[in-house]
Amino acid sequence: MIVIKYGGNALPSDDSADPVLEAIADAFLDGEQIVLVHGGGPQIDKALNEKGLGKEKVAGYRITTAEVFEVVQSVLSGTVLRSIVNYLIGSEVNAVGLSASDGGLIRAKKFKPAIDGKSVDIGFVGQVAQTNPMILESLITEGYLPVISPVAADEDGIGYNVNADLVAAAIAGALKADTAIFLTDVDGIYRSWPDKSSLIDEISVDDLKKISSSFTDGMIPKVTAAISAIDLGATSVRIANGTDLASVLDALDNRGGTLVSA
Repeated sequence: MIVIKYGGNALPSDDSADPVLEAIADAFLDGEQIVLVHGGGPQIDKALNEKGLGKEKVAGYRITTAEVFEVVQSVLSGTVLRSIVNYLIGSEVNAVGLSASDGGLIRAKKFKPAIDGKSVDIGFVGQVAQTNPMILESLITEGYLPVISPVAADEDGIGYNVNADLVAAAIAGALKADTAIFLTDVDGIYRSWPDKSSLIDEISVDDLKKISSSFTDGMIPKVTAAISAIDLGATSVRIANGTDLASVLDALDNRGGTLVSA
């Protein structure tokens, strides 16, 4: 069982052939059980810029108003999700698209980051509150490849944009996945970003926790997601470069990138 997070930064920017999705399709057709969770940051930014929305930020967090969320949901659960599912279907994969809360998969709650010691409301941004993988287990058993967008609702039916890395981590943990592969736009976890010579080839989750506070910038969510996936029940995590086909093929073959083990 493999849970793959395909980052928005790794997704192709046009309608051309996608060798990464082809590789995932090939692995599935060869017998691997796969769940694919996608991001969409660049695609969201483009859509918001076209509408002149989403410019208000607090401490790096975008203020997600109802109007902004409507665009976010349309991009993630519409444009990006459908394009991936359609592509996989064209590659002879029996793919099915879901938003993260469909079928009770994930229930979200509002995320309020602590800024200057105070909890701040940044709008319709959520975090994972509960995970129930039953719908995924049923789909996997029936031979489907589920594709999940990181939009989830709370118990009152209010929708939120949830970090896709943490959605993938929650799902990988709930499914007790053999591995969670995070495909992003870097080669793995660097001890000293952006020094490429500091790439970590393999590390235990306990050792990663010991040095987790030393990471900065884009490494922080990757490290957080890796730790979360294993703490929640996944056996291992591999972070690899989704913009490089050789790296993707290696990751699907249990090689390369950064391996974090339980």
